[in-house]
Amino acid sequence: MSEQNTFYITTPIYYPSGKLQLGNTYTTVLADATARYHRLLGEDVFFLTGTDEHGEKIQKKAEAAGMTEIAYLDNMIKDIKDLWSLMGISYDKFIRTTDESHEKIVQKIFQQLLDQGDIYKGQYEGWYSVSDEEYFTESQLAEVYRDENGQMIGGKAPSGHEVEKIQEESYFFKMSKYADWLVDYYKSHPDFVQPHARMNEMLQNFILPGLEDLAVTRTSSKWGVPVPGDEKHVIYVWIDALANYITALGYDTDDDSLFKKFWPANVQLVGKEIVRFHIIYWPIMLHALGLEMPKEIIGHGWLVMKDGKMSKSKGNVIYPEDLTARYGLDAVRYYLLRSMPFGNDGVFSPEDFVSRVNFDLANDLGNLLNRTVAMINKYEDGVIPAFATGKTDFDEDLDLVVEKQITEYNQHLGAVHTADALEAVWGVVRRANKYIDETEPWVLAKKADEDAAAKVALQSVLAHLAGALRAVAVMLQPVMTDAPRQIFAQLGLDYTDGGVSLNGLAIDQVPAGAKVVAKGEPIFPRLDVEEEVAYIAGLVSKDTKGKGRAAKEAAKQGAKEQTVSEEVAHKDLIEYDDFDKVEILAAKITAAELLEKSKKLIKFTLDDGSGKPRQILSGIRQWYPEPEVLLGKTVAIVANMAPRKMAGEMSEGMILSAEKNGIVTVSVLPDVIEPGSGIE
Repeated sequence: MSEQNTFYITTPIYYPSGKLQLGNTYTTVLADATARYHRLLGEDVFFLTGTDEHGEKIQKKAEAAGMTEIAYLDNMIKDIKDLWSLMGISYDKFIRTTDESHEKIVQKIFQQLLDQGDIYKGQYEGWYSVSDEEYFTESQLAEVYRDENGQMIGGKAPSGHEVEKIQEESYFFKMSKYADWLVDYYKSHPDFVQPHARMNEMLQNFILPGLEDLAVTRTSSKWGVPVPGDEKHVIYVWIDALANYITALGYDTDDDSLFKKFWPANVQLVGKEIVRFHIIYWPIMLHALGLEMPKEIIGHGWLVMKDGKMSKSKGNVIYPEDLTARYGLDAVRYYLLRSMPFGNDGVFSPEDFVSRVNFDLANDLGNLLNRTVAMINKYEDGVIPAFATGKTDFDEDLDLVVEKQITEYNQHLGAVHTADALEAVWGVVRRANKYIDETEPWVLAKKADEDAAAKVALQSVLAHLAGALRAVAVMLQPVMTDAPRQIFAQLGLDYTDGGVSLNGLAIDQVPAGAKVVAKGEPIFPRLDVEEEVAYIAGLVSKDTKGKGRAAKEAAKQGAKEQTVSEEVAHKDLIEYDDFDKVEILAAKITAAELLEKSKKLIKFTLDDGSGKPRQILSGIRQWYPEPEVLLGKTVAIVANMAPRKMAGEMSEGMILSAEKNGIVTVSVLPDVIEPGSGIE
């Protein structure tokens, strides 16, 4: 049992058969931000990542390169470690499944499962994907090829990779023996898998129809961990790979202090494509070994391009090295963690990336810092004043907003909801920018020489702005590796090695008398939209095979967009009076639940400022399988639609949302907008 003040987080171990792209990078950046967050809370953190290095695909890659497997792998692992260094990944251990210590423990695990009757020898006949290192039944394939007699002769896995028919002797793990136990465990631990939709998918597609025993060895491939006493078999990838999470801690060795300290894992992060192995096979394996379950397994979505998942064969791949070289690490890490909604896919586009940098980083955060430093220099000779004892209503409101957003930030980042946590941070940034416009420091400065109250008010405003910026910088530490230090430096504040603690964070922690820099430099320069969108579009799949296709797709997309623009120009336009008939209001979601009678609808209860709850049904269940993530959010609604009945319930309006490439996102408004506010 791990100690109370410890935190163990893992990424999947990556298969080093090719260069990692931006989508692969997301998982590790997400894990890194989570690890940094818990370190800043004072917890003892162990962050594990690594590589899965056995299997037929690696064997074939090495043969094609004219190298030994280890020589081929050493080159690939160097590239991966260099990438993690570039991305600021603060892992505590990098495990390789070719490590001798790992292989020995895997053999001991296999032998224990064999001795206790959980593994048996049999014959496997079926379909296998070398690229995925995975067996498939016919019903699990995305595409099936048949001959003229209707006999199956091949097919494609869900990944798009070809499968081949194999028949060989194999050892099998009795997964079916533990199916009922796993279902019961899911029921008694509803938070074990996040988001919940992943668990439901596994139940419906793999467990309830009848969980099949799993082939766990190969004889046709020799690149793997030999089975003890039967070395013509090598232990197939999933027992070997999954065991890394405990072998890295010294499980079942003389030096198992790390295992005793950190297991069970607090959070295990995986992409949705390997959720099955981690929430079916992994817990069963642990249970058979008599070990505790991880506290939470998160199967996140993919970062995809406009035309689907990143793939070299599609020519739509983008690499993180290219983005960081031009825009800096902080911008790339911020984009990844802000743009991926929890549990759903995120869509990368050059336009969205440039927009995030310009609006969030340069305009919102950068301008707040620049204006604050400039005003402290102009009105207080560069010295941050003390917090005044007397506060205006604006001061008190800013205090409350910062306190509320810090609480929300901790709740969201503690749940690994980084996009929501960053929205909370930007709640402070936006409120502080609005606070400047409300308090008008330039007006107070004109009165300060003759009006003592104005002087006190001015100093209070400047102290509050410095305090809000300090709080923002502290909250950004898990996400950004350099900007928090730069903000502290421009405010004249000391930045400690290892970062500034998140414990007890508040707005009034700026020491009076700190001297800001004489002239603040923009920490995020504004980008030229046209130039940078074109540059990023040119980065997409720079490899020779993909480049031509990517260029063609870009050209086709450009032509399509031009055609759409021409069509829009010729559409009938509405008059202002037509639009004026639509009443759009801000409303806060107070309750959200899946509607049992419908597979598409979510039932929302909202506060629209009228004093009477409003009910709206929305067909967005596909994108929000856990609608509670929207609780407390302020959204825009069409308030004067005629009520209509849907699935036996009344719906009184419409919640506005955005749709892009088939992905729907509810349009969330800033918290400062009160329910009932008109939107024009």
